[in-house]
Amino acid sequence: MTTRNGKRQRESLEDELVGAAWESHVDKRPRSDTLNVEDDRREAREAEVSRSLGAQPRSVERPGVPAATDTSAFIVPNRPSPAFRADDKDGHYVFNLGENLTSRYKILSKMGEGTFGRVLECWDRKHRSYVAIKIVRNVKKYRDAAMIELEVLNTLEKNDPQNRWHCVHLQEWFDYRGHVCMVFEKLGLSLYDFLRVNQYRPFRIDVVRAFGRQLLESVAYLHGLDLIHTDLKPENILLAACDDDRKSPTPGIRKTAPRQPSTSDIKVIDFGSATFSEQYHSTIVSTRHYRAPEVILGLGWSFEADIWSIGCILVELVTGDALFQTHENLEHLAMMEAVLGPIPKAMAQAAKGTHDCFVGRDSRLNWPASASKRSIRAVDKMTSLRQLMKDSGEPSVKPHLDALCSLLQKLLQYQPQQRITAQQALQHDFFHTTHDIVDLTDS
Repeated sequence: MTTRNGKRQRESLEDELVGAAWESHVDKRPRSDTLNVEDDRREAREAEVSRSLGAQPRSVERPGVPAATDTSAFIVPNRPSPAFRADDKDGHYVFNLGENLTSRYKILSKMGEGTFGRVLECWDRKHRSYVAIKIVRNVKKYRDAAMIELEVLNTLEKNDPQNRWHCVHLQEWFDYRGHVCMVFEKLGLSLYDFLRVNQYRPFRIDVVRAFGRQLLESVAYLHGLDLIHTDLKPENILLAACDDDRKSPTPGIRKTAPRQPSTSDIKVIDFGSATFSEQYHSTIVSTRHYRAPEVILGLGWSFEADIWSIGCILVELVTGDALFQTHENLEHLAMMEAVLGPIPKAMAQAAKGTHDCFVGRDSRLNWPASASKRSIRAVDKMTSLRQLMKDSGEPSVKPHLDALCSLLQKLLQYQPQQRITAQQALQHDFFHTTHDIVDLTDS
């Protein structure tokens, strides 16, 4: 497996889709040949989730887009907004650190930037708290996409008012100079950023178990609402505690023991690509490293694509490295075969009409064919899933190797219909061990 050596290029789903991602939320019906299958899956999933969470059968509340907060309510004496200035050429909001975003919020730092906009750390003068504000680009297609994201966020909150299921909740939103601004609680580092500042050293197995349990609970909740996240990855899983995790170890020095987070509580974020099951499904979803084989092969996708992503995420938390570090379809599929064995013939034959990845009567993967030497070397370095876990370098994995590999194999089944559901995964032996208890106070 190719290591990052302190750096790794992270392509995002947004970078691949740009103008296409927002179209995945347009309220179109799915293809007619998938409707009966989706109805059956939905009924089974809702019944399973209701039983497992101890809930009475209920209808899902779909409240639509929440009302915007009137910015006239944000006026704070002697804290004026800056003079109007034009957006940049791409429609991003232009700001300076220390100035106000309305008179209520003071801009402290830029936390991140993506295709859809920027996220700023701000001080909320009204509630005396730090918040993260996502400022969407002042471009129609991104504003339209933001309205869909707001609908999803409102659905999550209305169906989980106590915030039990580890999804970030929207505090409020407002329209400021043509920009949709979404206000969230400020959380800690993403799991990817924690790995990065920890020089890509893996988490202890008890921490991985705690993260995995919460992630599966969150996804079981989403799927019970008929929602598919479609972009699960370590960048979109944040530590709930906002502490000193931003302090990076000295680059290149690995003599000290790997740091562990001060809490194992997490929140799933970024519902900008989330899709209700009855809505139109775009051809491509998920960031490359976490993309399911049925998506790559153009065979259609549903809830199971999230399950595949979870399997890839758990491997990364155990090893410190992304399972499939690739940016090209054929190489990606070859890596899958190196780790998981041959792609089922039925899938290969179904994909033959739209892909040239398979050849011959036996529908074998057309590898290496015209692959570059670099690509061939990358695939040749891959080992079986069990061997990857054994070689993880984290000693706490060894006592749990069998249960861990069993779970991963069920999450990473090629055939979507053979993958376990999120709720079934929560019943797996890996989450019911007595060998360790999460206690991070001395880490």
